[in-house]
Amino acid sequence: MRTHLTRRSLIRGLTAATAVATLATGLAACGGESDAATTTDTAGTITVGRLSNGAATETALRVSEVKSISSLLPDDVKKSGKLVIGSGTLPSGAPPLGFVGSDQKTLTGSEIDLARLVSAVLGLKPEVQRSTWENLFIGLDSGKVDVAFSNVTDTEERKQKYEFASYRKDDLAFEVKKDNTWNFDDNYENLAGKTVSVGNGTNQEKLLLEWKAKLEKEGKKLTVKYFQETNSLYLALNSGKIDAYFGPSPNLSYHTTQTAKTPQATRIAGRFSGAGESLQGLIAATAKKDSGLAEPLAAAINHLIENGQYAKWLKAWNLSGEAVAKSEVNPPGLPLTNS
Repeated sequence: MRTHLTRRSLIRGLTAATAVATLATGLAACGGESDAATTTDTAGTITVGRLSNGAATETALRVSEVKSISSLLPDDVKKSGKLVIGSGTLPSGAPPLGFVGSDQKTLTGSEIDLARLVSAVLGLKPEVQRSTWENLFIGLDSGKVDVAFSNVTDTEERKQKYEFASYRKDDLAFEVKKDNTWNFDDNYENLAGKTVSVGNGTNQEKLLLEWKAKLEKEGKKLTVKYFQETNSLYLALNSGKIDAYFGPSPNLSYHTTQTAKTPQATRIAGRFSGAGESLQGLIAATAKKDSGLAEPLAAAINHLIENGQYAKWLKAWNLSGEAVAKSEVNPPGLPLTNS
């Protein structure tokens, strides 16, 4: 995607977990912001869910470097002593995955917290570079970012340029107004005559456009709309200008809970695997192809799985249903043609 592009208009900016450091070599050239993040709150401890404004349960986890895993790192990363992490959550954040916390300055979110945990296992200092979704991949391509933890779906098309270490199931969802009786029901034909918004450059866009093409061959119409800001998207949904929003399930589920007792209440009208009909989609840490990072990243994630920190991280962020049994390097992903 993302991931993944549900955004919250009132959330802006970025700082580190405990300190701010503006980097001259950040993603400024492509519209990004950069900050240094600390690996621990106190020696050997990382607190996930901090300042999450109710999106998570604050949980302190003990994590330390595992030499047998950090030894797998490429020499240039090992020598730098830091892991530069891409977060494609500008301009307004994508709760619960990555957003500015309740202090209005600290970056929080489930993806950011996992990146901090993985960095600790690798013995590296996490340094977050925040950009728009489109510029996230420019950062990877240019080498300004080592790895993206940003709800990126493993796809066969992306494997042409990137390598992956999976860490979470990828489920997509349709969000509609609460009083809208429409449901997806795992049938693309139910989209006929509808107007649906989706994030540009995401794998959910790829799926939606494929359904649109199928419907056109059947003489039916599906209108696809794009919005840069979440407030514009939800204004369109609430006013009836669009029928549904198709995006990452965690983001949409979070939004439905936040609006449940308001006049703008929404609901989930169906879910779908991010890898299509025949394959469970996977979210993965994403690095440049042949960077040598996928193997140590997967090993670090598997260490967290085996020692229980992974399950506690998911539970803290109410994402336990998206757990995977193990992290895999370059597992099968969304096919080039999802037909």
